Amino acid sequence: MTSADSVTPVLPPLEVDDAAAVAWTEEADVVVVGWGAAGACAAIEARAQGASVIVVDRFEGGGASALSGGVVYAGGGTPYQRQAGFEDPPQAMFDYLRLELRGVVGDETLWRFCRDSAANLAWLEQQGARFDATMPPHKTSYPPDGCYLYYSGNEVVPAYRGEHAPAPRGHRTLARGQAGATLYAALQAATLAAGAKAVTQSCVRRLVRERGTGRVLGVEIWQLPPGHPETRRHAALNAKANRWRNWRAAAAERWRRKAAGIERECAAARLVRAERGVVLATGGFVFNRAMIKQHAPQYARGWKNGHAGCDGSGIRLGLGAGAASAHLGTVSAWRFITPPYSWPRGIVVNARGERFCNEQVYGATLGHAIVEEQGGKAWLIFDAALRRRALKECLFGRLWAFQALPAMALMLFGARKAGSLEGLAAAIGADPAALRRSVERYNAAARGEGADELGKSADMCQALGPAPYFALDLSIGSALLPLATITLGGLRVNEADGHVRDDEGRDIPGLYAAGRTAVGIASARYISGLSLADCVFSGRRAGAAAASADQEETR
Repeated sequence: MTSADSVTPVLPPLEVDDAAAVAWTEEADVVVVGWGAAGACAAIEARAQGASVIVVDRFEGGGASALSGGVVYAGGGTPYQRQAGFEDPPQAMFDYLRLELRGVVGDETLWRFCRDSAANLAWLEQQGARFDATMPPHKTSYPPDGCYLYYSGNEVVPAYRGEHAPAPRGHRTLARGQAGATLYAALQAATLAAGAKAVTQSCVRRLVRERGTGRVLGVEIWQLPPGHPETRRHAALNAKANRWRNWRAAAAERWRRKAAGIERECAAARLVRAERGVVLATGGFVFNRAMIKQHAPQYARGWKNGHAGCDGSGIRLGLGAGAASAHLGTVSAWRFITPPYSWPRGIVVNARGERFCNEQVYGATLGHAIVEEQGGKAWLIFDAALRRRALKECLFGRLWAFQALPAMALMLFGARKAGSLEGLAAAIGADPAALRRSVERYNAAARGEGADELGKSADMCQALGPAPYFALDLSIGSALLPLATITLGGLRVNEADGHVRDDEGRDIPGLYAAGRTAVGIASARYISGLSLADCVFSGRRAGAAAASADQEETR
């Protein structure tokens, strides 16, 4: 790591023989590293258990949670599901998620998540968040203002339905616009109201560990002194870097480096004691390009979906203390093709011109298939009639600008067009026979001559008509339709209490992890709202466990 890096410097643990001999500047029962949704939930829960809490954040709190859509995946019979007329027993939620999660957590943990889902949503409401039962008329990647409950995953896709009727589980926080800031504002206020102390514009650069036992005793913080002339500039640079993190990536990286330079030049080190435990909750590592290239190089061209602080610092702190990690190569790639609502009625083909995925699946499911199964290359094929409908939907369909503008730009300025399927195949470098075969088989299913070979619902199949035909680039490197990515792997934890585990499967005393710093509910396949829901679930779990740790065992 060079001095110019914009990621948080992480040092090996400070080994000490006796906690009482350390010159601690401050202490609390629990120290939470990272003040996003997971960190806030951990801090609030630890305070509810009677522990004193210090929560530390490199910037001013919020992280990726504040930049998100504010969607919480919840089921098992929430009030809003019932108001909308849906029955959703915990077993139905469990059966669906068990298919999506592919064993990334144990069945007992998944059942606990589903059983407690409605209660965790109610807990969020106790912290000040608000939700609603109004649903959009179409399945969408993110509902318009005025709509707050929706199908946020693959629930309506036939292959995922199972024995139970599908139920919407995406609960968008009641707010105008992107709702993550509203949800986080409630959690931030609740953290402070609970009596936790916030230490912001501060980096945790290493853990303090007891020699011999390996027990984590506290943290070394590098803090910008409150009132320092550069603190305001540091905050402004962070705000600009996050606002323009993808649209002006080079400039955003310069701002991140300048903020890191202020930290190096102005921050002062101090040691903070954690009497009962440290909770790592700093998010993922999508902004640590070295880690991406090491663990998931096929996603290096994706858009960075997260906060500038998502640089893997918590994961690296844990690894330095002997923690085990898992699924660091698992990245969610979000290739949403609805809205426009007409796009999924076309077909998605690979570089050879062959269909490979049901077009009505959730965007992260399609993105995974494109990157992991097709080498990152894919095209959306449709005819002139579907193109006209899609353009109308972009103009008059109450879509968000981030949904409509890239779709319109791609259809108007980036589409490949041809007067025949053979001509279109030549334009995209596909096998003409394979492309024609894909269209003919799809059209036959759309006309009712058998089921669609990839399981698309009959009501979503629409035969492609006469030429002209159009192809839109869905690849990971698409210039006009970027592919957003988020990292999902992290530190291995004891699923009962959030304790970080070492390579031998043993708990590391005094160290816990939550959110995207840890392997959890969202670490296999992403569904909109699942990460925030896991932040609540795993954050509360880690906070409660750290607060109730037996102090005799931790000495």
